[in-house]
Amino acid sequence: MPLLRSSSTSPGPSEKAQNRVIWLRGTPSLLPTMTQRFYVTTPIYYLNAAPHVGHAYSTLVADTLARYHRMRGHDTRFLTGTDEHGLKIQQAAEKAGRSPQAHVDLLANEFRQLWPKLGIEPDDFLRTTEERHIRRVQDLWRRVAANGDIYLGHYEGWYCVSDEAFYTEKELIDSINEEGKPVKLSPTGRPVEWVREPGYFFRLSRYQERLLKFYKENPSFVQPEGRFNEVKRFVEGGLEDLNISRASFSWGIPVPDDPKHIIYVWFDALTNYWSALGEDNDPLQRFWPCDLHLVGKEISRFHAVYWPAFLMAAGLPPPRQVYAHGWLTVNGEKMSKSANNFLPPAPIAEEVGADALRYYLLRAVVLGQDGDFNHRDLLARINSELGNDLGNLLNRTLGLCSKAGLTEAPPPAAGGELEAALRAEAEEAARKAAEAMDAVAPHRALDAIWAFCRAANVYVDKTAPWKAQKEGNTARLHVILGTLLSACRTLALLLGPFLPQKASEMREQLGLPPLTTRVNRDLWPFTWVDYQGTLGKAAPLFPRLDDARQKQILDALLPKPTEAPSPVGAPKAEEAVADTMTLPVIDYEKFSEVDLRVGLVLSAERVPRKDKLLDLRVDVGEAQPRRIVAGLALSFKPEDLVGRRVIVVANLRPRDFGKGLVSHGMLLATGPSEALSLVSVDERATPGSRVQ
Repeated sequence: MPLLRSSSTSPGPSEKAQNRVIWLRGTPSLLPTMTQRFYVTTPIYYLNAAPHVGHAYSTLVADTLARYHRMRGHDTRFLTGTDEHGLKIQQAAEKAGRSPQAHVDLLANEFRQLWPKLGIEPDDFLRTTEERHIRRVQDLWRRVAANGDIYLGHYEGWYCVSDEAFYTEKELIDSINEEGKPVKLSPTGRPVEWVREPGYFFRLSRYQERLLKFYKENPSFVQPEGRFNEVKRFVEGGLEDLNISRASFSWGIPVPDDPKHIIYVWFDALTNYWSALGEDNDPLQRFWPCDLHLVGKEISRFHAVYWPAFLMAAGLPPPRQVYAHGWLTVNGEKMSKSANNFLPPAPIAEEVGADALRYYLLRAVVLGQDGDFNHRDLLARINSELGNDLGNLLNRTLGLCSKAGLTEAPPPAAGGELEAALRAEAEEAARKAAEAMDAVAPHRALDAIWAFCRAANVYVDKTAPWKAQKEGNTARLHVILGTLLSACRTLALLLGPFLPQKASEMREQLGLPPLTTRVNRDLWPFTWVDYQGTLGKAAPLFPRLDDARQKQILDALLPKPTEAPSPVGAPKAEEAVADTMTLPVIDYEKFSEVDLRVGLVLSAERVPRKDKLLDLRVDVGEAQPRRIVAGLALSFKPEDLVGRRVIVVANLRPRDFGKGLVSHGMLLATGPSEALSLVSVDERATPGSRVQ
């Protein structure tokens, strides 16, 4: 949730006491005397490999949120960067025959050059080898030390070089190596080694109760809820003091007044969110505390336990929220070097366009859950959702205007029930999308926007403007076309944060000037505004990808297998993937035996002591709602399902889960249990309608 501070644009040290944080839901334009601020960060990416689509995902989410908040008139800051210190980087540089600095310079440049190719525009790109960061890390160390929370001792325990992390005995995994000998692995499955060396310690144990109190007072501090529960259980289990320096290597930031020691890479890296805002008297310090840290789920503990404890010890407020997103698989497989499927995002953007890639990642992946990047699904969504729904709407509208001889906006007119209904759909989409973005749910925002886009396409079919033109009913024709132009204008605004290039192209084709944002000016289209202007030149937004073009893209993008070539006559890679998804062929009569019905979820609640199950009541057009027990709890909160239209297998034999828990149907979904996507239908579909 964003924060509000006083409207001063450059607060100095004397003003800091007045910068009280005010939490507010609603439209900030209702408070013209206040300036609402939003500061979002990505993880800074560790330079042990080139950027892949997982890095792109979290950075795209941050960029989209920043663009949304700028449209809302909020004073916005978006930070990303690279994490460049640590033993792992020193070892990698030595192996490559380079100095550590030359090694990180090479890799950091790859990240910096990638973001413009994806339409990503951070306000700052911080590297932890920069002097401005080094100075502030040492400043934070001194503040914590002055509070009595750092002491010199000896560390003896398990350390994972790959994770750059220390682990307790109870966190380790017992395993067997290739030689059949027992070994211990980190929670991420990587080797650990026993380390004994002098080191400085942070009194983390002192902050156990204070952290738990902070969590209780800030119940949305970590999202999703499941990650927060993991964090709280870890802290409740007892905290040990944390070793925050190393003396066995040199690539890092020296400890103030004791350069034999290097500051622990996580103390160093986490500080970037604060150090990027400059010195204490820098105007950018008005953005602290940060509103949102977007991080991968594997580093949620560092951000939700160690980082707030460091800040508390330094006398600084913790961040407002940590949002842990899941991992991406590729075509159903985990990304790995052995599978040769680490996907670089730049070639994808070059083949299909940056905005198509942005749309796919933001729509197909539920933030907070694991997701899958599927090349065929990407191409299907480009043709159906971007091409047929959005591009075709704009193309039809401008084509109809051209046929009617319109070069200017027709005079505004109220119209009738159909026009009123579409205006209501537009305002509902704007409200729902804003609520979703405020809740850090870009996929839900796009769902709402696309519901309006499809409603506009239905409006074209219902009003049949070609009929009004044929009948010579110019007044009615102008009402219809004016309404469609206004709908396209609204979509261009709503899609600005998600598809910045295509939204700009939409405005250009509509004859509208480029969109410029300004602090305290809310541009979000909560209210329908009639289009006014001179029409521009029409051009396809998303040209259709025919079969030949799709094959060309797949040939260019599908990961190439690293194993031996297939035998003569074996199917090609893309055919083999398709074959693995094909079940035995059935005739229509057999398919018709499955009774698929549109269902409306009326209620949903968790099943006690069943982590995966939700107990639903679903309207399928019968006298009483059906009880359906579904394994959706790892992917959905119960309240998020209420009101959704789903597809129900209505003639499935009832399943008894015991203790009176009987399910009378099944919902259609796809994906693993922790990242399911429900098969759904248009909101106009009537509960109980047969799916054919």
